[in-house]
Amino acid sequence: MRKIVLAATVAVTALSLAACSEKTQDSASDTATSAANDFSEAAEDVGDKVSDIGAQASEAADNTKDAAKDALKKAEKTTDDIAADAEKAAADVTDAEGTPHDGTEQH
Repeated sequence: MRKIVLAATVAVTALSLAACSEKTQDSASDTATSAANDFSEAAEDVGDKVSDIGAQASEAADNTKDAAKDALKKAEKTTDDIAADAEKAAADVTDAEGTPHDGTEQH
């Protein structure tokens, strides 16, 4: 009878270990799956951030281009205004006899 009790104890212990091992495998599998999901989400977040940075850089480049165009227009207007003022000043300059002075006369 001792042998039967000993054999039953060994069998119960073996079944317990097998069940424990299965739980451990399930737990390890769940942990691996969770880690893979976390990694995937983190990689997706990084991808989104990189995409956002790219969009911001593109917008900044567009803004810089627009600012350069505006500055060029203002510079052209200023140059045109200076040229018009110079022409007006040249037309206003006359010598003592009332003839316009064009800068090519000899004194």
